[in-house]
Amino acid sequence: MAPISIVVAGAGNRGTGYARWALEHPDRARVVAVAEPRDVRRARFAAEHGIPAADTVASWKDLAARPRFADAVLICTQDQMHEAPAEAFAAAGYHILLEKPMAPDEAGCRRIVAAVERAGVMLAVGHVMRYTSYTRAVKEIVDSGALGDIMSVQHLEPVGFWHQAHSFVRGNWRRADLANTMLMAKSCHDLDWLAYILGRAPDRVSSFGHLTHFTAANRPVAAADRCVTCPVEASCAYSATRLYGGLLERGEHGWPLHVVLDEFTPAALDEALRDGPYGRCVYACDNDVVDHQVVALDYPGATTATFTMTAFCQAADRSTRLFGTRGELSGDGRTIRVHDFLTQSERQVNSAPAGAMNAAEGHGGGDSGLMDAFTAAVATGNRDLILSGPRESLASHLAVFAAERARRAGTVETLSRASDG
Repeated sequence: MAPISIVVAGAGNRGTGYARWALEHPDRARVVAVAEPRDVRRARFAAEHGIPAADTVASWKDLAARPRFADAVLICTQDQMHEAPAEAFAAAGYHILLEKPMAPDEAGCRRIVAAVERAGVMLAVGHVMRYTSYTRAVKEIVDSGALGDIMSVQHLEPVGFWHQAHSFVRGNWRRADLANTMLMAKSCHDLDWLAYILGRAPDRVSSFGHLTHFTAANRPVAAADRCVTCPVEASCAYSATRLYGGLLERGEHGWPLHVVLDEFTPAALDEALRDGPYGRCVYACDNDVVDHQVVALDYPGATTATFTMTAFCQAADRSTRLFGTRGELSGDGRTIRVHDFLTQSERQVNSAPAGAMNAAEGHGGGDSGLMDAFTAAVATGNRDLILSGPRESLASHLAVFAAERARRAGTVETLSRASDG
């Protein structure tokens, strides 16, 4: 079977990561065109994939305007720039892998679903947590009935102090108007994962969350606007000089350092920290997304769940406890422990994930799992290989939107259905 052909819209961290799978599996897929507004990233991507100049462009519109010349497209533009390319490429007949979130509001998400269903093309949303070996193992245990009926769930996302500072205080996802809410930008994965594991979307949600620490009120006395000139930098846990300088010294040129630098030299880093967004004091940024949040969810069948996202921890894999009528499961992203109430025995399952659950390590095998499923679906026409299709993904997005409404208004929100509209 010939490899499928792929167009990439957006050659940032996510687009580059997904596309690299094609280089590792040339018998399955090949990238034939790229649209990326940044000159350096566009040129680097094109060279890596051997893309000719005619198919290396700055805007996705230049590719979508042509008659269809590839099987599929990876849409990995910025968060608020997904809807228009998804609709355009769907109308042109491309199967679509769309990085999450689908769109910044419910109406946009529903328009994307309508567009792909109208065109008859496949859509896989980048909910990579569904595609890991760890998730597969947890899902198999739950579906086997070993835990009985799931009564309640505790789920934690330990974002990590430095990750919060990098992405959600200094970085592209620091403001809801520029990208999205914290819950959508980072934790839509988690509400989606819970729905997948439980096999159903929630009926009602409530939420509390705040931006508390990363504000001007907590700025140390005498702190400068930038870490490179700050007299108290050495005593600050969020020092950009220490974080990025340490990565450069250790030769760790992947994420997150490649977000900050195009050239990996001390001079380039000094310039970036003096002039760019990633050198700013975390207490002197224009961020507005929360730094900690909890969500309470009520599912059909009287199952309840709580989700906690916090910046104030070491960055780590998610951890989960599932409480059933016959047993209890606890997992940390790698190892799963199941305790049987009847026999009072415990068994351990090692899921052998392919790396940690972060972008630098491919989200525990989720990135490659998604690409494997998507390309196989396109090649064979088997839509069932895609675990994060349009309606499933819409349902989890609706839960996030409802949770944010609840957080802002102090309400308990009842969800609309993904099948509506």
